[in-house]
Amino acid sequence: MLTTTTLTKFHFQVQDCHCKTHQNTLKKKKTRRMAGKQPKLIEDLLKLLSMGEALTETQQKTMNDYKFWKTQPVPALDEVVSEEGPIDAQKTPEDVPATPLPLLSEFEWLTIDIEAKSQLDEVYHLLYEHYVEDQDATFRFKYLHEFFKWALKAPGWRQDWHVGVRVKGLGKLVAFIAAVPVTLQLNTSGHVIPLVEINFLCIHKKLRSKRLAPVLIKEITRRVNRQNIWQALYTAGIVLPSPLSTCRYTHRPLNWLKLHDVGFSHLPPNETKASMVAHYTLPNATKLPGLRPMEMADIDAVFDLLNEYQKKFELVQVFNKDELAHWIVGGEKGSNVIKAYVVEKDGKITDFFSYYLLPFTVLNHPTHSELGIAYLFYYATDSYKQDAAVYKKRLNALVNDALITSKEFGVDVFNALTCQDNTLFIKDAKFGSGDGLLNYYLFNYRAKAIDGGIDDKKQAGENGSGVGVVLV
Repeated sequence: MLTTTTLTKFHFQVQDCHCKTHQNTLKKKKTRRMAGKQPKLIEDLLKLLSMGEALTETQQKTMNDYKFWKTQPVPALDEVVSEEGPIDAQKTPEDVPATPLPLLSEFEWLTIDIEAKSQLDEVYHLLYEHYVEDQDATFRFKYLHEFFKWALKAPGWRQDWHVGVRVKGLGKLVAFIAAVPVTLQLNTSGHVIPLVEINFLCIHKKLRSKRLAPVLIKEITRRVNRQNIWQALYTAGIVLPSPLSTCRYTHRPLNWLKLHDVGFSHLPPNETKASMVAHYTLPNATKLPGLRPMEMADIDAVFDLLNEYQKKFELVQVFNKDELAHWIVGGEKGSNVIKAYVVEKDGKITDFFSYYLLPFTVLNHPTHSELGIAYLFYYATDSYKQDAAVYKKRLNALVNDALITSKEFGVDVFNALTCQDNTLFIKDAKFGSGDGLLNYYLFNYRAKAIDGGIDDKKQAGENGSGVGVVLV
């Protein structure tokens, strides 16, 4: 099977060979000239080759990646799926080699112990320097150790699914990839699929010509297959064979002036800085009666609420209560990464929402060193059973309170995809479309296409989506 970043967010950067879902957030700043071009990237490269044009090094790397995917058990780009199910014939763990794949002689495999601070420091520095960076080297993700542990230590996690590559002799970590266990359900067919989400595929910038990424993918695949798991969900900003769904990133400024100062947001024509600040100003206090931070004692009620709510989507993540406690509350000890709130009325939990925090480091700025970033995560409400107008109004109220609560944690911009029913509040809550599209893929599994909440022009639609799974 494939497994590359969370296999959940297989965000392949065109120039580099690493993945990440959040990369499109970084690209928002100065890539408008590229908007709309990525989905045609492969087709454009094929056209250049047919005309006898020589490809640049970057373009050739992209074609090589595409050739790699043609060797994998994924649907073809022009394939019409009539029957859903696995692509490769079922194997057993005994069919999978017990030893790691060979590496070039100067490299060696390393299983990362994320409980060891020194090794987690190595992962942090590798990702900080080489993972995701905007084109002008202005922003970088600021991963906290706590974020790694939240993202990589979900119930069922395995240490041997945290895979590194070191340079022999020097002992320097130069590549990393990780897998996390996830269970998905296709509600249209009722199929339940145990798989992995792959994340943090990162190669040192100077070693990307060594073709380490495919080897990392194959090695994490081998390790996952040894545990009798054969499928995966992943995402990519470019078109690979073959998208299950496509969503768009949207961004809601909370501190517009700061975003403008660091170059993240631009001043539109015929607007002033004061008018933009006023446009995005939020109340100081939340408005929903009964809103409070979620506690471990709420898990049973939220578990039932989410399970019922997710029946309205076509592709969802199946949680047990321990998994839900980890992802939504951060486990028994809580977390500074994930924030969740419930609405309680007459002793009953009627709604909940959650978001996680992943700040940016701002490089070379005289005033600002960090941007606070929040990503909308899971939510649910029992109002979806009511009239469509009532449901939409309730979603807008929940999201507005989510925005207000996030200010307490220094959030400057709040991000959301067009998955779930986010398109029902995106416009009213003043989210703006980003430049990034996120394509969803299933590895070693055929499934019928799912609406990702965008229209024919790849902009946020108005009727929600069929994608109920949210990836970190």
